[in-house]
Amino acid sequence: MREVLNMQCNSEKDDADETNITPSEHNGTTLDTKQSDSRDVHSAEENQKSTIDPNLYLYDDDLETRPHISTFISSIANYENTIPAATDPDAKPPPPSARMGTLIGVFLPCIQNIFGVILFIRLTWVVGTAGAICGFLIVLTCCCVTMLTAISMSAIATNGVVPAGGSYFMISRSLGPEFGGAVGMLFYTGTTLAAAMYIVGAVEIVLTYMAPWASIFGDFTKDAEAMYNNFRVYGTLLLIFMGLIVFLGVKFVNKFATVALACVIFSIIAVYVGIFDNINGNEKLYLCVLGKRVLKDIPLENCTKEDPMLQDLYCPDHKCDEYYQNNNVTKVKGIKGLASGVFYDNIMPSFLEKGQFIAYGRNSVDIENIGGQSYNQIMADITTSFTLLIGIFFPSVTGIMAGSNRSGDLADAQKSIPIGTICAILTTSTVYLTSVLFFAGTVDNLLLRDKFGQSIGGKLVVANIAWPNQWVILIGSFLSTLGAGLQSLTGAPRLLQAIAKDEIIPFLAPFAKSSNRGEPVRALLLTIVICQCGILLGNVDLLAPLLSMFFLMCYGFVNLACAVQTLLRTPNWRPRFKFYHWSLSLLGLTLCISVMIMTSWYFALLAMGMAVVIYKYIEYRGAEKEWGDGIRGMALTAARYSLQRLEEGPPHTKNWRPQILVLSKLNDNLIPKYRKIFSFATQLKAGKGLTICVSVIKGDHTKITNKAVDAKTTLRKYMTDEKVKGFCDVLVAQEIGEGLSSVIQTIGLGGMKPNTVIIGWPYSWRQEGRYSWKTFIQTVRTVAACHMALIVPKGINFYPESNHKIGGNIDIWWIVHDGGLLMLLPFLLKQHRTWRNCKLRIFTVAQIEDNSIQMKKDLKTFLYHLRIEADVEVVEMNNSDISAYTYERTLMMEQRNQMLRALGLNKKENSKVDTHNEEKRNSIDSDGPESADAPDITSNKDESTEKTDENMKSSVKPDEFNVRRMHTAIKLNEVIVEKSQDAQLVIMNLPGPPREVRAERESNYMEFLEVLTEGLEKVLMVRGGGREVITIYS
Repeated sequence: MREVLNMQCNSEKDDADETNITPSEHNGTTLDTKQSDSRDVHSAEENQKSTIDPNLYLYDDDLETRPHISTFISSIANYENTIPAATDPDAKPPPPSARMGTLIGVFLPCIQNIFGVILFIRLTWVVGTAGAICGFLIVLTCCCVTMLTAISMSAIATNGVVPAGGSYFMISRSLGPEFGGAVGMLFYTGTTLAAAMYIVGAVEIVLTYMAPWASIFGDFTKDAEAMYNNFRVYGTLLLIFMGLIVFLGVKFVNKFATVALACVIFSIIAVYVGIFDNINGNEKLYLCVLGKRVLKDIPLENCTKEDPMLQDLYCPDHKCDEYYQNNNVTKVKGIKGLASGVFYDNIMPSFLEKGQFIAYGRNSVDIENIGGQSYNQIMADITTSFTLLIGIFFPSVTGIMAGSNRSGDLADAQKSIPIGTICAILTTSTVYLTSVLFFAGTVDNLLLRDKFGQSIGGKLVVANIAWPNQWVILIGSFLSTLGAGLQSLTGAPRLLQAIAKDEIIPFLAPFAKSSNRGEPVRALLLTIVICQCGILLGNVDLLAPLLSMFFLMCYGFVNLACAVQTLLRTPNWRPRFKFYHWSLSLLGLTLCISVMIMTSWYFALLAMGMAVVIYKYIEYRGAEKEWGDGIRGMALTAARYSLQRLEEGPPHTKNWRPQILVLSKLNDNLIPKYRKIFSFATQLKAGKGLTICVSVIKGDHTKITNKAVDAKTTLRKYMTDEKVKGFCDVLVAQEIGEGLSSVIQTIGLGGMKPNTVIIGWPYSWRQEGRYSWKTFIQTVRTVAACHMALIVPKGINFYPESNHKIGGNIDIWWIVHDGGLLMLLPFLLKQHRTWRNCKLRIFTVAQIEDNSIQMKKDLKTFLYHLRIEADVEVVEMNNSDISAYTYERTLMMEQRNQMLRALGLNKKENSKVDTHNEEKRNSIDSDGPESADAPDITSNKDESTEKTDENMKSSVKPDEFNVRRMHTAIKLNEVIVEKSQDAQLVIMNLPGPPREVRAERESNYMEFLEVLTEGLEKVLMVRGGGREVITIYS
């Protein structure tokens, strides 16, 4: 009690002293010379650490490796990790950019990217072909896909800081590098093909509706191939021009985006105003209709049956077309207006096959080309269906990632991205859905289905609805399409460069480099090449479904990422956006896959195949990245579930397989002594199953932690070099034996604990001062107590490499049955290509009372039921007198033990005799095979010691127990050497260690093993774990 009071008083005194520090002392700048000597030392330490807040002196050691909370928070708050935006390298450094809000930063960019060329040149055709109801469902399905994806994306984007990069970064950090790399490449390919579609669409607007005279392949209204060839040529020229703009004028691209956005918005407004302005229709557009078929290239003044122009066309050689004779020619108003009730005529779908005529109704007489001549009647250029139209329209709803790509420029990304993206989707979806209804209620059915406006003189239908005239839409749609193409050509190379810089796809490494101006020139060149391949298709209706596959794959993986994170309930999954659910994500994923397969199963297989190939490539060759992704969390959950299932009981004999624990010795340089022990483990497992490699280092873990880490790194490198698939670890213990015992008892988890131990043979056990055999025997006993199998390869340095193939015999000497492990091991070795060409030979020993013929027959039957092919031989060993050599060998063994006892060589004195060897003893094995002929005692013995030696020799008589064991070892060795000296590998039972824990018994045991394996180059001693590991039953 008195000591406690004294300590408390001293503590109070120290506290009082601290309160007497002057202000200058508080800052660590002066010292108070009146303090005691101990306080002087303390003040000197304060002066050295003047930069540390006095309130944090208690944590001054931690501050070296763990930052102060203010520093940590500051670094987090200023976190920035985005793909550099496209900038003009010649421009002056801009002032710090103002953080953008939801409207400018997310909503308007999404609007610009979502509205595209399909809205202007294909939506009316989709409505006319699918009808109002199916057209509405097509648009609604596509919008639901993007809305569900936006909900999932909002959850991911608000779960912490999301760098720029769109779906690639979100998916790669949520599902791992394999999925991320695959989806990143799909997203890149989709963006590149989108640029091709925009370019072909822009060329189509110019050639078809603005300057048809520019055709270089003749009248394309009469030949579709001529039109597509025009698109290919002009598309290539436009691609080269746009590629130069992107390469030289990034500043222009960024500024042109504003112009393109204004064009899109103004064009849509013009269309809506035009719809209500023409509510009662207009007299601008009339169609010429023969019966129910729409005609092209006929001026309205010639649209009568009596007109010579039609007569000459349909009645060549005074023989008229039958359909022409039976039907009249009429003029039909193209723009009828909402008040006309034409909506009811456009409700039902009018899907056609390629080559059928565009006509009212579904009567086969009207739509089938019976006569084989089309004259000037408009035909369907492709076979249409509900699913095909989804694929063609879907690119109109892509572009929802534009907001997340700008997360680094947003004032509050976690607030702006969900609100801006979802509002943009709601806005565009409203525009699309109302446009379907307005087009169906305004335009005649035949004009809606006329894809290229050939019935009205090659005019754009949407443009003729708009107010005040068609040029507003033509110019606006062309500029907006051009801007979207430039944005795609600008963004795609940077996305490819970002993937390359992540180093997950090795062959993309050249594209990670930038030019001197900071531009991804290499990536741009590859993008132009891929884009050119898309342009060569020459048809928007082919490009749209193809790029739809890539975007649908990306959106599907975004939904999958959200669903996985939600279902796993990982601690880091804490999105600020709360209006999400795993069921919505799975519904979005299902919709994406369904739309892909329904739209074009072969394009879907192409996209999926591309994703699988990239995934497997990254898995096989890619760099290992740990991004805390959901797939690894899923693997952890699955592993936990499997381990819990395995914990229910031991595996059945049919399911038993060696789960290996390799105990490896490290030398002074922390390098494994026996590299080939890893090769042997690989050959035994054939790259499958559980393998754990462990080394034990002697010492204090708190003092040699770095040494243990280095040793583990080296161990992992050796495992990788030898293709050992498994885990490794290094244990630091005060005693090697205790460390090994701890490893064997505790290694593994649940049902995935190792059941087989591989331990090296202690070659230098005979040397004085090297009691490595004690560690060896202790380990053998521990393995047996844990009911684990034990494998001891002797002559490991002579074992073959894993990349070598050998031929010859593998001889199994089956002395005692201990679970059938001797049968199973050679079979497993032969699964590896190194041992595949070897033949198995099984030898067993028959005593004098055994029937060797029946034994051989029974053994062959047993092997037949085991489905193991091997030659069988029964070796008869007759009882013979114990030879003089046996007595001599036993006497030498016992004399050595007694000499050691007489000399009093305990453990401490042993270390004095051979200090160098004692320092090396830091793991399970000893050094390599050393000379067994080393002298038994030191060379500096005096004469008295030699006399003692002679007296002991005369007095020692061999113990009968040792003589019998030595006799067995010698006789067995003679037989084994005679039969198996040329074998590539000899596998035999490992005799059990002595039950008595006495140095003499243990030393004798090691001598018996040496005699048993003498004269054999490669030996594998095996001891079972006490259970059956092989069965004849199916």
